[in-house]
Amino acid sequence: LSQTDSRDYSLVTASCGFGKDFRKGILKKGMCYGDDACFVARHRSADVLGVADGVGGWRDYGVDPSQFSGTLMRTCERLVKEGRFVPSNPVGILTAGYCELLQNKVPLLGSSTACIVVLDRTSHRLHTANLGDSGFLVVRGGEVVHRSDEQQHYFNTPFQLSIAPPEAEGVVLSDSPDAADSTSFDVQLGDIILTATDGLFDNMPDYMILQELKKLKNSNYESIQQTARSIAEQAHELAYDPTYMSPFAQFACDNGLNVRGGKPDDITVLLSIVAEYTD
Repeated sequence: LSQTDSRDYSLVTASCGFGKDFRKGILKKGMCYGDDACFVARHRSADVLGVADGVGGWRDYGVDPSQFSGTLMRTCERLVKEGRFVPSNPVGILTAGYCELLQNKVPLLGSSTACIVVLDRTSHRLHTANLGDSGFLVVRGGEVVHRSDEQQHYFNTPFQLSIAPPEAEGVVLSDSPDAADSTSFDVQLGDIILTATDGLFDNMPDYMILQELKKLKNSNYESIQQTARSIAEQAHELAYDPTYMSPFAQFACDNGLNVRGGKPDDITVLLSIVAEYTD
């Protein structure tokens, strides 16, 4: 195989998730699971994915946390579809989306983490921006070859984009999109990319995720959808297991807290395979 693969690449992506209150059967309009939101957008130059996790604490102020994450993801999706982005600059997508929210005529309050993943079709490079504790894994040959870094101010308090009411400015944590951790690297055909909110990573360690990914037979959508569903279902089950030593409980113990069990949370999973581009 020559080093210069002239074929364009694309992502075949399926999504699955559960809102924390999913027993009540709540699936909001658009791609939202509880306070989580996500999007999958295609443009002729790139495939772009995003996940965002609305910060639940806003409920105490009578604010629906899913409004912020949902609007942020829908705005980013629109920018991509309109071609108003540069594939090598995912932070730019986040910045433009966030600025639109800040300029909204109707003030939108809330905050969320965000992770944006861009596949540049022709260069075969993946460009990522991760702010907070959502994130992604790239799996090749059954091993994790790339993963995002978690950004926390302190235990259980991730970096986040925020819009606060004037009286709370300076009190509410607010990070700049520029604070996002950015990476760029080459991908290969057949690479698996898993983008998810912390509801997945807090409940499933990598080895369990890898075990599920082994079941992925090929890059057709049905197979990816099935695997995405089984990963989300397993994470959801573990989240409510009081005796399970989850990654979150482990992290809590490392921080001097005596915690066991899973972490009930909204869970969003986007599962993608790098394939040859077909129109």
